[in-house]
Amino acid sequence: MLGVVLALLPGAAAADGIMLVQAGAFWMGSDSDDPNEAPLHRVYVRDFWIERHKVTNAEFAGFLNARGVRSSEGEDYFDWDDADVRIHGPRRGGPVRGGPGRGPAGPYAVDPGFESHPAVEVSWFGARDYCLWKGRRLPTEAEWEKAARGPDKRRYPWGDAAPTPARAIYGRAYNATAPVSATTPAGESPDRVQDMLGNVREWTASEYHPYPYVAGDGREAAGRFARRVVRGASHDDPPETLRVTFRRYYEHRGVARGHHFIGFRCATSEDLGEMAK
Repeated sequence: MLGVVLALLPGAAAADGIMLVQAGAFWMGSDSDDPNEAPLHRVYVRDFWIERHKVTNAEFAGFLNARGVRSSEGEDYFDWDDADVRIHGPRRGGPVRGGPGRGPAGPYAVDPGFESHPAVEVSWFGARDYCLWKGRRLPTEAEWEKAARGPDKRRYPWGDAAPTPARAIYGRAYNATAPVSATTPAGESPDRVQDMLGNVREWTASEYHPYPYVAGDGREAAGRFARRVVRGASHDDPPETLRVTFRRYYEHRGVARGHHFIGFRCATSEDLGEMAK
């Protein structure tokens, strides 16, 4: 049991490939798009650091090899039996970490050629626990939008110019992801965070509540069965969904499963210093 407990404890955060987003107020939401995004309002966010790139298949496979396939609540970390998954391990007939007699056995390996593509078919629980394993956490919905938008009211991370293939991965065929650095640097946000729109959408830590966003209203302290917010856009989304204010959420059934169009990146509030920039 001690080994299991220790494996769940966060590691030390480090400033590798992670960008500082400085404290301050920013404009969140929109009054001119979907009502779900209204009202446009000011939100203050403290200093935080967010990973420049989405987590890759290779990185997530390393986590699975260290931790297995299920959370302490018994939730699957990824949809190992889905045809869209890019990480595979040989199947076995015995129990998986105390669960029913199904599931893949490790070690886990990424399908050749997809190592640097964003991890897909990862559940919210898999994203949460991967970030904890790295000494980090999922970003809140407000942090995600501030990292994507900066201090002004821009529509896209790069400004207000329309999306192009050099700025974002969108309008592609089903499951046609690209390496996480494919849009460098044209699609960067003001804080040099890349790939915030397109390629795959991203899990956040936040429970879905209508706006205005209030961090202290319970949305950042939600339990296992909360509706979780997803931000960003996917490789197979149309260009009109690529704005930084677009919001989606999933009920527990969708939160506990992976999707071919959702990935994630991690954040931290731990002070990593100037080297993070």
